[in-house]
Amino acid sequence: MNNKVAIVGRTLEVEPQGLDKMWSFKGKLVVPLEHVLGASEDPGILDDAKGLRAPGLHVPGKWAGTYIEHGEKTFWNVTRPESPIVIQLKDEHYDRLVLGVEQPRELVNQINVAITKQ
Repeated sequence: MNNKVAIVGRTLEVEPQGLDKMWSFKGKLVVPLEHVLGASEDPGILDDAKGLRAPGLHVPGKWAGTYIEHGEKTFWNVTRPESPIVIQLKDEHYDRLVLGVEQPRELVNQINVAITKQ
């Protein structure tokens, strides 16, 4: 598991774990739930182009940090063969988050239910 993700009150909190905190250059991301458009599980995204790394880490099978592709800024913190979740955002520093988590399907459901209760 690369990230600890929790819904706390009306926010989504993402905290990279262990060395991922250093490699991704992020201690914690806090996003108001009203800025979360939705979440999905997307294992195929690992094969997509990531874009320019700025700053971050890329070694075979591991992506951590900020990547910019076609003007879209994405925070990545995932290791292959995890099944990553993708969280779409609006009005935030990042357009989306691509995260490796434990129990991705359950977390996606939890996030999507939380944003519909706004």
